[in-house]
Amino acid sequence: MSVEKLKIGIVVGSVRKGRNADAVSHWMYNFATKRNDAEYELVDLINYKLPLLGQEIPSEQKEEANFAIKSWSESMAKYDGYIFVTPEYNHAVGGALKNALDYLNPELNDKAAGFVGYGSLGGVRAHENMRLILGELQVAVVRTAVTFSLMTDFENMSVFKPAEYHEGNANTMLDQILAWCGALKKIR
Repeated sequence: MSVEKLKIGIVVGSVRKGRNADAVSHWMYNFATKRNDAEYELVDLINYKLPLLGQEIPSEQKEEANFAIKSWSESMAKYDGYIFVTPEYNHAVGGALKNALDYLNPELNDKAAGFVGYGSLGGVRAHENMRLILGELQVAVVRTAVTFSLMTDFENMSVFKPAEYHEGNANTMLDQILAWCGALKKIR
């Protein structure tokens, strides 16, 4: 009898042009898939043209907006847990990711998440902001995070060159996520 692997979505939480999120997210994806202990998939916010929540949508754009919202919801619902890759903007999570999370609730309930951040202080303030948001969405957040500094893990703040020591935190974070996801799957 085979055991179905947990499905973990690695959410690329930036839509900014020239974003560092691509390199960081692909590093996390490549690192995670080498472990061969779960199914990992990249979920890129840039592929979902979500309107600003509460914004009046012109009638000629409603069908497209509703399709984006439905696609986003269905995509996030299929995972057992998440890794949110997020930059830190003004001591918080970026607006695109916050807006995207505001479209969700039952899709995330009773699941687990971890964080990979980058910024002047490794994105830790964005992580703290995310803990509050995800707590409201009934997501268990693991303690260990991966934090990349724009000063030391990027050349000229744009070319990603992560230090090897981040692999230890990445392994610990993934172990924690999988343990919580496995436990929470039993109550869903």
